[in-house]
Amino acid sequence: MNPFIFREYDIRGVVEQDFTDDVVMNLGKGFGTWLIRHSAKSLILSGDIRDTTPRLKKLFAEGVLSTGINVVDIGIVPTPLNYYSLFKRDVDAGVQITGSHNPIEFNGFKLSYQKKAFFGEQIQEIRKLIEAEDFENGTGTFSEDPHIKKEYLDEVTLKIKLERPMSIVLDAGNAAGGLVAPTLFRRLGADIKELYCDVDPTFPNHHPDPTVEKNLKDLREIMATGKYDLGVAFDGDADRIGVVDNKGRIVWADQVMSIFLQEMIKKPGTPIVFDVKCSQVLEDEIRRLGGTPIMWKTGHSLLKQKMLETGAPFGGEMSGHIFIKDDYYGFDDALYVAARFAQFLSRSDKPLSRYYDELPKFVSTPEIRLKAESDTEKFRIAKMAVDYFSKHYNCITVDGVRIKFEDGWGLVRASNTQPIIVVRFEARTEKRLKEIQNLIMNKLLEFGTLTSE
Repeated sequence: MNPFIFREYDIRGVVEQDFTDDVVMNLGKGFGTWLIRHSAKSLILSGDIRDTTPRLKKLFAEGVLSTGINVVDIGIVPTPLNYYSLFKRDVDAGVQITGSHNPIEFNGFKLSYQKKAFFGEQIQEIRKLIEAEDFENGTGTFSEDPHIKKEYLDEVTLKIKLERPMSIVLDAGNAAGGLVAPTLFRRLGADIKELYCDVDPTFPNHHPDPTVEKNLKDLREIMATGKYDLGVAFDGDADRIGVVDNKGRIVWADQVMSIFLQEMIKKPGTPIVFDVKCSQVLEDEIRRLGGTPIMWKTGHSLLKQKMLETGAPFGGEMSGHIFIKDDYYGFDDALYVAARFAQFLSRSDKPLSRYYDELPKFVSTPEIRLKAESDTEKFRIAKMAVDYFSKHYNCITVDGVRIKFEDGWGLVRASNTQPIIVVRFEARTEKRLKEIQNLIMNKLLEFGTLTSE
């Protein structure tokens, strides 16, 4: 068994190499055993639209059942419906089999326990149980529950009301979002245009990852015609959102959050959680509107945990995971976020392009990924960066090091999942951006060998 399938936030790998029948059965046995030993009795199981999902689902269920945990199968659904089911059924845990935004040869397992993300050291505990072959024995029951999708659609359409006619383009990237999004927006009364909402696990039109600019090309071209109010793209399992305005411009996740703030900050001091990769604009807007900005570590599991700790009604990260908890459940649900954002826009005649234009503008790089020779080397370089920059500059060190300047910032952090150093830069002008980038990159290359990915 490849130990590297056990990541920070999930269990993930190349199916053909990493997920043999025995490995998948043992993953079920490992998680089932962990649950039994934490007094749990049952879990919800579902999966995304990949060709490899049915086999993984069947074998994983067999492994779980052999430990005495009961399995409720809710079918092939987007990840947010798996999370939703945990609040609607009397179960202790959830498992979504999904490759998310990864290439088609990948698949994986997103785990939940007691309505919260199961991550970090908990995932390593599963690995240790499997390596020790330390499994419980029992006989769980298997049942199917096909009603979650209807309940989800009923609840979201009850919560959301569009207050003027809205024309919306939905790009599901031929992935799981297409199972729900068109039905949801039609029920909300929107005039929708479907773009790649038919399911095709080969992803023939573009990869379902809305954080990559080229994947939004077709959506942007349609939106640039000026005929539509809002363009929305989903990742492979519909827990991350991409947004394009009525002029065909990408509105990145931290900008979507910045626009959303006026609805989310209802009283002074409201905490808002966001990750270290987000723009300074978001932090400034939170303060301007009377909220309390809480910058935290990148990772949807970590941000959800921080929201629980702080009581924040709203949070998100650059990757498109956005969490709303003022009148919802606080998990990352791009379908609900898209509906809620459409509702927000429908409450005035102001187009999304004007909200976008009104945001203060910084110049920023995309996320730049630099390859290290190994995970050990990655962590060594990252530690040297934290030590050096925090000694010589004003820095935030909650996740790597974010070096702050009067007119910009630079970020250096180790990836949680690969031997990669992630850097990003932002400044008020192009000239200053280059200066900050050169200063930090030149120093970083003194610490070790890094190559562009």
